[in-house]
Amino acid sequence: MGGNNTILKIMNLSKHFGALKAVDEVSFEVKKGEIIGLIGPNGAGKTTLTNLATGAYSKTDGKVIFKDLDISNLKPYQIARMGLTRTFQVVKPLIGMTVEENVLVGSLYGRDKRNTDMKNASKRAKEIIKLVGLESKKDFLVSDITLPDLKKMEFARVLAMEPEVVFLDEVMAGLNPTEVTEASILVKKIRLEKDLTIVYIEHIMKAVMGISDRIVVLHHGRKIVEGTPQEVVNDPAVVEAYLGKRYAKGIKEANNEG
Repeated sequence: MGGNNTILKIMNLSKHFGALKAVDEVSFEVKKGEIIGLIGPNGAGKTTLTNLATGAYSKTDGKVIFKDLDISNLKPYQIARMGLTRTFQVVKPLIGMTVEENVLVGSLYGRDKRNTDMKNASKRAKEIIKLVGLESKKDFLVSDITLPDLKKMEFARVLAMEPEVVFLDEVMAGLNPTEVTEASILVKKIRLEKDLTIVYIEHIMKAVMGISDRIVVLHHGRKIVEGTPQEVVNDPAVVEAYLGKRYAKGIKEANNEG
């Protein structure tokens, strides 16, 4: 998907915690409109890389270029207002508030501060809530909704900020297979409707393979492979580091049957 226009460049990005190289000279580019899957075993550096790209961590080395601007040393709120946002692996709702109020906060503090008018921000929040399928829950307190709905709410809050690029950090974690399928359909639908570019961090391989245009694989903080889902699943280094031989065999058999 997307043309040749690169919207995000991760350039030799590194983050060291003492002797631990959590992210070690990682480079890749994201084109406008793409869904990039970011995968790897626990401790591979996926969330650390997300924290670096969105300003939560300061880098040890390297650069993050967003829309041709070096954003490596900006604060998270500055980066978010430029149009680069993220969800969190552990959902972080604003407790004591309703679903709609949570999404409204995203609308008010979004890109270019364009929604500081409460009427417009409220209209946006309602539109986004409808888009993610939470209309019937909009007046519920966030403490009273299920995990799948909490994840939709967090996605809605990020979307209300009018981002151009979103890092989705394990939005499928804790969901059952039916919910994973529904969430995958929602992500693809929103990518098209909102002209979004998505970096998709996920452990559930079926979900990653089903919606990613390209996949970047991290292992021990380093990028070991980058390619189409098919190229990645057939790569011996990926099979050994992450997928396991049984998974790769199942994919191969499924392809042969197809």
